[in-house]
Amino acid sequence: MSALMVQGTTSDAGKSTLVAALCRWLVRHGARVAPFKPQNMALNSAVTADGGEIGRAQALQALACRIAPHTDMNPVLLKPNTDVGAQVIVHGHAIGNMDALDYHAYKQQARTAVIGSFQRLAAAYEYVIVEGAGSPAEINLRTNDIANMGFAEAVDCPVIIVADIDRGGVFAHLVGTLALLSESERARVKGFVINRFRGDIALLQSGLDWLEAHTGKPVLGVLPYLTGLHIDAEDAIGNVAPDTKAESRLRVVVPVTPRISNHTDFDALRAHPQVDFRFIGPGQAIPAADLIVLPGSKAVRADLGHLRAQGWDAAIARHLRYGGKLIGICGGFQMLGQELVDAYGIEGQAGSSAGLGYLDMRTQLTPHKTLHNVQGTLALGDAPVRGYEIHAGRSTGPALDRPAVRLDDRDDGALSDDNQILGSYVHGLFDSPAACDALLAWAGLAAPRSPDVAALREASLERLADMIEQHMDTARLRALLHDEVSA
Repeated sequence: MSALMVQGTTSDAGKSTLVAALCRWLVRHGARVAPFKPQNMALNSAVTADGGEIGRAQALQALACRIAPHTDMNPVLLKPNTDVGAQVIVHGHAIGNMDALDYHAYKQQARTAVIGSFQRLAAAYEYVIVEGAGSPAEINLRTNDIANMGFAEAVDCPVIIVADIDRGGVFAHLVGTLALLSESERARVKGFVINRFRGDIALLQSGLDWLEAHTGKPVLGVLPYLTGLHIDAEDAIGNVAPDTKAESRLRVVVPVTPRISNHTDFDALRAHPQVDFRFIGPGQAIPAADLIVLPGSKAVRADLGHLRAQGWDAAIARHLRYGGKLIGICGGFQMLGQELVDAYGIEGQAGSSAGLGYLDMRTQLTPHKTLHNVQGTLALGDAPVRGYEIHAGRSTGPALDRPAVRLDDRDDGALSDDNQILGSYVHGLFDSPAACDALLAWAGLAAPRSPDVAALREASLERLADMIEQHMDTARLRALLHDEVSA
């Protein structure tokens, strides 16, 4: 087994994408490879083949490796539910909520889980490509570090550091990061990757020469700014500006709450040529739309309070009065009911909140989290659906007598009697082209032609592997990986 770790100068430097690219490049050369992220903080997650929960980026990287996602690929996942606390998930299952200081004290135990998972992957695969978290230069987090250099030192893993030139200050980021590492950690860094470059490489060359001379580390590649990639985001939504398209005919709006989760549910809509899709952020009014979708949430009661504070509840009521359609997914589905009860303080302070009152049901949050990959058919046109469930809560009430989805083993969700409101616990409702067509036709789009997001994702992974071949020093990469990858 050979391992290589990708660390970044900042969050969103391109670590997740580079790991996916390296994984697919290795697979192209016939290697057996697995992704690994010791510790992830993200609200986008996926259900694994072994019935646990990991970060969505690691599930994407598993697809790049052409293997099924497994909980060992992300042994520690932190899902923030407040500004100072998070749900801690170890080996795919929640062990409770911790604030930052409590988790810092827990890291020694988390380290055992991390090393165990890595060792199992190392025994099963030729290569393990490891992704760091944030930046290794966060010196306040160095004690008991399991996410970056602390892990690399523990398993004796070489490191490459990636920086985003599109943000500006790329040389300062790289040199400053290196300067804040210990002597042994600096020795572990085998090279740099500069990401998201636009322009003539000749204008950058003098800077690259200086960087190599100053640090003694090679630049392994300058990667271009790739547009039009369709890959799952690790966490942040990024640009929330309207993405208007020439032939768009259906207006879809998603309000963005502070703890929005699994916004990858809307990747198919963002890519849809007939849909004018908009995320609406804090301080923005919900515009006229054909369809409003309430997304998943890691803190449903708090996000419902935020929705009301923004005045979005009134906008939703007005939208319904004018005949618009409304969908709630997971936490958004729970918001549509009469009451939300969190008696155990699963997602925050214990208590209850009035729901929006559109569906006759009540939701009780429970300590046990539901984690399932599912398939079935929509009540709308019997369109096939494949997706997953990740939720803490059980909904009951007459509204569920008219389900929105018929899963293979049970019914799910609700469709209102007036056919104007649909709710479901299933993430990925729009991912199947047939299901997306049915949902958009229900919302008013004539002759929908929905994209195949799985095919778009696969094509994007191939583009990333092409990028490695064309823009990185693959000879040096092979040397880092013990020259076991054939040319």
